[in-house]
Amino acid sequence: MLEILTHPLLDGVRHGFFTRKGGASSGLYAGLNCGRGSSDQSEAVAVNRARVAEAMGVAPERLVNLHQSHTANVVTVGPDTDLAALRGTPADALVTAEPGIALAVLTADCQPILLADRRAGVIGAVHAGWKGTLGGVIEAAVEAMRALGARDIGAVVGPTISQRAYEVGHELMEQFTDDDPDLARFFAGGPNGRPMFDLPGLGVARLRAAGVEAEWSRHCTYGDPERFFSYRRSTHREEPDYGRLISAIAL
Repeated sequence: MLEILTHPLLDGVRHGFFTRKGGASSGLYAGLNCGRGSSDQSEAVAVNRARVAEAMGVAPERLVNLHQSHTANVVTVGPDTDLAALRGTPADALVTAEPGIALAVLTADCQPILLADRRAGVIGAVHAGWKGTLGGVIEAAVEAMRALGARDIGAVVGPTISQRAYEVGHELMEQFTDDDPDLARFFAGGPNGRPMFDLPGLGVARLRAAGVEAEWSRHCTYGDPERFFSYRRSTHREEPDYGRLISAIAL
C-alpha cells in the first residue's frame, strides 16, 4: 500500500507527498524509489512510477518531472509540450493549467513544494534546495502560475530536512545573510558550533512574502528513515546511494 500525505490547503486538487512505503525497490532503495538517476534497478523504478501515476489518475507517461539542477528555471507545460522531453530539461519547477498531467518533483532532503489555485485551475510543483531557494525558484514558480491566471494560491512544503538535522557551514549562512541580514533568523547555533539551517521555515516565508498561503507539513526526512529517503542521512551512514521521494499534483 502506498502512503500518500495530503494537506487541507490543497483540498480539491489531486496531490500527494509520497513516502517510501509501498514500492517495488529493495536494499538501500527499499520501497517507493522514483529516482531514475539512482543506481536502483530501472525496472523497479518504472514499477514505482507507474504506481504513483495510477494513484494520481494519469497514465505513466503523463507523470512528468524535470532534470533538476538547483536552478530558478521554471517550465510552463502547455497543450503542445513534449512531455517526454521534460525529463532532460534542466529546471526545478513546473506549472500548468492543463488537465490530465501530473507535475512531479523528486527529493531526498530538499523541499518539495506543491501549489494550486483550484478556482483558476492552475497548479505547480517546485524542487527547492538551499541553492534554488536562494536563487528565487519559489518566486519564479509563483510568477509563472500568475501568468496562467492564478490569483489565490495555496502551497505546501512537504517532507524535507528540518532545522534540527541541517548543520551547515558559516560560509553558506553568509551567502544568505550578506544580501539580506534579516535571513539570519533562519539560522541557529548548533551543538558543534556550526549553524543549523531552517530550510522549510525559509521556504514558507518566501511563499508568504510572495502572497501565497503556505504551510510546511512538518515531516523531517532525516529523522524518519522508515518513511523517507534522506541524502544527508545516507551520507552520514556512508551508504553508496539513496532513494528519491516523489511529490505530485494534477488537475
